[in-house]
Amino acid sequence: MISMGLLLATVLFIAGCFSPLFTLSKFFIFNNTVSLFSAMQSLWLEHYYALFLLLMSFSVALPLIKLCLLFYLNHTSRISQGKHKKLIAVLELIGKWSMLDVFVVAVILVAVKLGPMANVAVHYGVYLFSAAVLLMMLLSRFISR
Repeated sequence: MISMGLLLATVLFIAGCFSPLFTLSKFFIFNNTVSLFSAMQSLWLEHYYALFLLLMSFSVALPLIKLCLLFYLNHTSRISQGKHKKLIAVLELIGKWSMLDVFVVAVILVAVKLGPMANVAVHYGVYLFSAAVLLMMLLSRFISR
């Protein structure tokens, strides 16, 4: 059951990273559809390295580390109790930051919606990505018990 959940979380996470998150329309002429991957690519190409690292760290690296830890804890039966507790502590620390990426997407959407000449259409990537993060939170709860 947990293995299937981890597999589903992985698929949702990867799909959420590459699927369109939203389309920004300005002045009814300019349209820009953004995915997490395309946003990071644009930040890198436009030399916003600090923002790229921030987005990469919280939206990609931490969830990937969390997924790897969840897979490891779920599929390793011969692990000392001390090491198990340390890994659970790391998992809980990462879990505290896991909703930050969804929060960042929400803040971006709200900020853009507040613009007088801009309109934002939310796409399925937001739901895939959010579902992956929430599923990882739920699975980490099951595994840590």
